[in-house]
Amino acid sequence: MTDHLLAAAVDHLAAANWMFAAVNSDENDQPDPPAPVPRPGDGSREPTDTDAAVPERGHEDGSPSARELARFFG
Repeated sequence: MTDHLLAAAVDHLAAANWMFAAVNSDENDQPDPPAPVPRPGDGSREPTDTDAAVPERGHEDGSPSARELARFFG
């Protein structure tokens, strides 16, 4: 349980730092969003239809996707 909580805390800090950097950088020099920290047992989860319907990456204008927002506010 603590591994999952620690990974979630790290993911939230990384997303906050990424959002701060994205807001305070030029439009042409946007940073890549952070990769989530792997959770124990994460490899066995099968993707669902809902996962396929939500885009993985943000929009072309640099705004985050619905999946990135859900992961951030988690």
